[in-house]
Amino acid sequence: MNKKLHSLILVALVVACSRQPKLEAIQGYALGTTYGIQYQAIEEEKEIIQQGIDSIFNLVNHSMSTYLPDSDISKVNRGDSLLQVDEHFKAVFDKANLLWYKTQGYFDPTVGAWVNAYGFGPDKALKQISPTQQDSLMEITGWARIQMTPDRRIIKDNPNIYIDFNAIAKGYTVDLIERYLSQKGSQNHLVEIGGEVVGKGMSPKSGEGWKIGIDNPKQGEERSLQSVVSLNNEALATSGNYRKFRVDKNSGEKYVHSINPLNGRPVRSKVLSVSVKAPDCMTADAYATALMVMSFERGKTLVESMPELSAYWILAKGIEVEEVISSRW
Repeated sequence: MNKKLHSLILVALVVACSRQPKLEAIQGYALGTTYGIQYQAIEEEKEIIQQGIDSIFNLVNHSMSTYLPDSDISKVNRGDSLLQVDEHFKAVFDKANLLWYKTQGYFDPTVGAWVNAYGFGPDKALKQISPTQQDSLMEITGWARIQMTPDRRIIKDNPNIYIDFNAIAKGYTVDLIERYLSQKGSQNHLVEIGGEVVGKGMSPKSGEGWKIGIDNPKQGEERSLQSVVSLNNEALATSGNYRKFRVDKNSGEKYVHSINPLNGRPVRSKVLSVSVKAPDCMTADAYATALMVMSFERGKTLVESMPELSAYWILAKGIEVEEVISSRW
């Protein structure tokens, strides 16, 4: 499954004024990426807010980090069927079930084995996989092969099935932090982790919705924006691999490879990136991943059928790019 890119940056379109409300900012590194949080000053000390946010990151890591050997997900991936996973794991697992069903299998947290087998990493060439290897990989792929018992134990049809919540856990963490700030009394805040964003209320400085930039896929070393969107009590997530595109030797056209989790085969696609707006960031995060795997036509049909979603695609069109939006964007 395509690795998420940090494709969103916060765009400050404000005019400084001494009468404007104080805006606190917290930045750092967590979950393998950067994060940035802005919120209107509240009675709680900034240090206390930072401690609360750090606590949330620790909880999510302990639950779903594949890099920590003692996390719940690492134990499950090693075949531990007796472990009772925590509430955070259950919340993400239940959402993955729903999204797997609604996307007809295009969102699947078990597809990572195929991504690694094909060599879809930086500067790695596409590898050929033999029929025998394909059969072996299919035995450890498929969200339908995993179940959660009523007492929160994970049962897998094959002990070698590997779960990776990378495409949904950051969005979930954004939602946790947003709820934490709301509980502390903040009515206006912006939470961003690795490009997944939720904006609550309005920017205290501009008095308008929070402005978020979406990267230009044709940029060089210096980052530039393709579009700017406004968030007001909404979440936004972008998925893309336009920094890992390939160029057709004959036509010169750009294209990317995405892994179809239904059959494990790479799909040549002109979808360079997809941005999704949804009521919560976990939903936006997961759908942005699924829409990168689907064909543009299938993805647009899905988004139009769901009133809670809107989307913005950047497509390769020859050596240029094309922007397409859903009707509710």
